[in-house]
Amino acid sequence: MKHCIFCKILRHELPAQMVFEDDQTVAFRDINPQAPTHILVVPKRHIASLHDCSPEEEVLLGHVLRVTRNVAEKEGLQESGYRVILNTGAGAGQSVFHIHFHLLGGRLMSWPPG
Repeated sequence: MKHCIFCKILRHELPAQMVFEDDQTVAFRDINPQAPTHILVVPKRHIASLHDCSPEEEVLLGHVLRVTRNVAEKEGLQESGYRVILNTGAGAGQSVFHIHFHLLGGRLMSWPPG
């Protein structure tokens, strides 16, 4: 997508502090962190939201979750714990309409999240 901020990051048109990249996924630090560790894990394929996923994207989404787990481990979050968030739709807080997972850690998380 031409105007998608995440697609621009993927095309290296905008800077990002990358922590991981493979042929299907990137992970980079959020520019407005909500925890000491706040990383966005994004598939390279543009999918607007979870609601827009097709059955063919199940393998890709599984890969993105595995990458999220691996990044959490690389960041040293496996012992203290971490939260993975996927917002779907503006009413749920999704502000960039390219599916992405928030990896949050490094502080105590409360429940309910809000």
